[in-house]
Amino acid sequence: MVGEDEMIENVWRNLFTLSEAKTFRVSSWDKRGMNDDYITVKPGGKQILAEVEGAGIITHMYCAMIDPHPRAYREIILRMRWDQEETPSVEVPIGDFFCIGNCTPRPVRSLMMVVNPGGKNILYTHGLNCYFPMPFSKGALIEIEYQICEDRRQNPINIWYHIEVEKYPDLPGENIGRFHAQWRREYPTKVVGEAAKYKNITTGAWQKVGVNLDGKENYLILEAEGKGQVVGLLLNVDNIAGEDRSDWEKPIWWGEGDDMIFIDGEKWPPSYHGTGTEEIFGGGASANVEYTGPYTGFHLVENKNGIPWLGKTSMYRWYINDPIRFQKSIRMSIEHGHANNFENDYSSVAYWYQIEPHKRFPELPSVKDRIPIGF
Repeated sequence: MVGEDEMIENVWRNLFTLSEAKTFRVSSWDKRGMNDDYITVKPGGKQILAEVEGAGIITHMYCAMIDPHPRAYREIILRMRWDQEETPSVEVPIGDFFCIGNCTPRPVRSLMMVVNPGGKNILYTHGLNCYFPMPFSKGALIEIEYQICEDRRQNPINIWYHIEVEKYPDLPGENIGRFHAQWRREYPTKVVGEAAKYKNITTGAWQKVGVNLDGKENYLILEAEGKGQVVGLLLNVDNIAGEDRSDWEKPIWWGEGDDMIFIDGEKWPPSYHGTGTEEIFGGGASANVEYTGPYTGFHLVENKNGIPWLGKTSMYRWYINDPIRFQKSIRMSIEHGHANNFENDYSSVAYWYQIEPHKRFPELPSVKDRIPIGF
């Protein structure tokens, strides 16, 4: 396993180890020499951000929008294709790709994704950065689509962007996976049988009833086939369960949900079985305070109406030192509450590398079915 110090040393080594690679940037600069350094995307329109031929690696992506309606973060779809493939390896709403969960930007200070604010009290704008390397051998195509949302009037959006690229005569090394990212949502998650029952006990805590011995009703994050490794996860939860409850002196912690990751077709119990949602993302028990770090973060915690754990939460986890490797397949899932006893709004982005071809992604939900509750 590569330790943090060794990883940083390897990054620094790249600074003084010379290479035959050619580096360049694809950006939205104004080709007229003026200062309109953006592209304009109309509702219903598509726009190619970068089309690169040959072999190379995308090393950094940046984009920003000025004063977008928050819903635009899920109305705009980001797609990436490698090596003239027929179906995209990345298909994610642009906000979620860059860790803007539930259309609600928060600062993110991590190794792989960074969200920075713009001018204070001037414009609603954030700088979105991705540092996942994205290799290709025959070409790369990155595009966006601004899908039409029928229940609101949409305006054209201006987007500023940079995409840094290293070009090679051939892709260096062997057994190099291609970068993938996939978005999913389930709203509401369905409670399961006896697991839905709670009993109030004298301590004021909540007695959990029900067991989960197969993981079949878990929220599904990813199903992939082939050889690869998962390297990241964004998870969004809107805790709406019990919103009409009257006994808020006993707030409901929604995160008693174990992650279960099944490798290469294995049966239950899986190779990766967790102990609760907060543990995945490195937090203390029943986290309800925002934090961000190099590998983990609870970067959005709404605590709606001042009630702990109520409302929207977004979390990220980068599996950089500990990628989850699979040789044939992976099924990545998480309980929604203990033994799946909460009806809530779950959405996610899984980030992984694998050898092509990849399993075709499920069709994205409609714009209406992607928009978070309350937007």
